[in-house]
Formats: sequence, C-alpha cells, structure tokens
Amino acid sequence: MNSTINQLKNKRLVWRASQASGAHKVLPSGFDALDAHLEGGLPEQGVVDISSPTGIGELRLLLPSFVLRQQNSDKLLVFIGAPARLNAPMLAKMGFELSRILIIEPKNAKDALWSTEQCLKSGCCDGVLLWHHGLEVHQAKRLQFAAEAGGALNIVLRQQQKQVFSLPVALAMQLSSSSQGIEVTILKRKGGCHSQPFTVNMSKMWPSLTRPIPANNVLPLTGLHSLTG
Repeated sequence: MNSTINQLKNKRLVWRASQASGAHKVLPSGFDALDAHLEGGLPEQGVVDISSPTGIGELRLLLPSFVLRQQNSDKLLVFIGAPARLNAPMLAKMGFELSRILIIEPKNAKDALWSTEQCLKSGCCDGVLLWHHGLEVHQAKRLQFAAEAGGALNIVLRQQQKQVFSLPVALAMQLSSSSQGIEVTILKRKGGCHSQPFTVNMSKMWPSLTRPIPANNVLPLTGLHSLTG
C-alpha cells in the first residue's frame, strides 16, 4: 500500500493536505472586487484558466497584476500567441519594463504549448500569458507541474466555450462584458469555491472605456413637463 502511495506521490497524482496550505500564496490583481473574491488576489504560481470573448477588456483585467509581478522580480514576463500585436507604448505607460518582456509568435497550437511549458519550468520567467483555443486535462497537468517547478504563473486565455470537464488548475474564471468594466464568474478555485457573477469596475482606471452610471435624479422630458406645467 505504501509503495503504491509513494508511486502516486512521485507522479504528483496525490498530495498531503499540509502541502496545499503552504502553496496558496497570492498577489494582488489591482482590483479590490476581484481580490475580495479571491481572498487576496491571483495565485502566485500555477495555471489560471480564463474563458473570455476577445476584446472585452480581458487584458486590462490581467495586466495590473503582471506589472506588480515584474516590479517584485527580475525575471521575464512572456506573451505567447497573442491574437494581435501588443501595444508597446501602452505597456510602458502602465509601468512595464519592456526589456524584460518576451513575445513569442508560435506557428501552431502545439508549438504554443511547448513554448509555454519550457518558459514555465525554466525558472527564468515569472509570468506567462498564453492565448489558446483550450486545454485538455493532460495538457493542463503538464503546464501546472511546469509552473510549480519554475515558480511561475501561467494564465491561459481562451475563447468562451463550455468546458465539459474540470481542469486541474489553480483557478478557473469566466469573463463577460459589462458597461462598468468586466463581469467575472469564478468557476473553480484551489482551496476555495465558485462564485456568482460580479462586476470589476474599471471606470476609475479607464473612464473612457466604460459608461458613466446614469444619475437617479434625472427625469425624462415628459416628467419634467408635468412638474412645471
């Protein structure tokens, strides 16, 4: 029995409960609402699976935490398979040190996963953001192990689609658009539970990209006419 358990532990298929408690370290995301639901912020290491439509502000949600990671480390940040060219002036304005950003444009999905795994386990990268169509269980396991080995965070952004099985990741979230920012649903969290949808307000950080909340004391013209006439 003990030999079987040891074999499973060596393959990282089982672990002690005491191991999990020390591994749940987080870094602030830059948004109070998100940090409150995640008990402090995004995982310090491991895989975060995010399903989101493209272009709703998903990068605006994630980049503040990457800025903080870069400020606290001398390692690289890596972007793999971005659907469009990243805006270097925008990244610099947000506080990124561009000399420590690596952009990889893989030829196909297989190369993207290979590049991600190598970056994660190298120990030279603090965070890796991968755009991908979706992960299989065995692929998520490999990335999770690589992230733990290299002490890195891997965020996987994929198109919004129904996941028929639960992936072995540290965190899974679903994003949708909101007039005030982004609506977030936590689907799975290591050491925690899922959440009801909630809004991350971005009006202070990006006011031009959100709609102002209508004042509740504004009357329509018909109502104004009845009051004055």
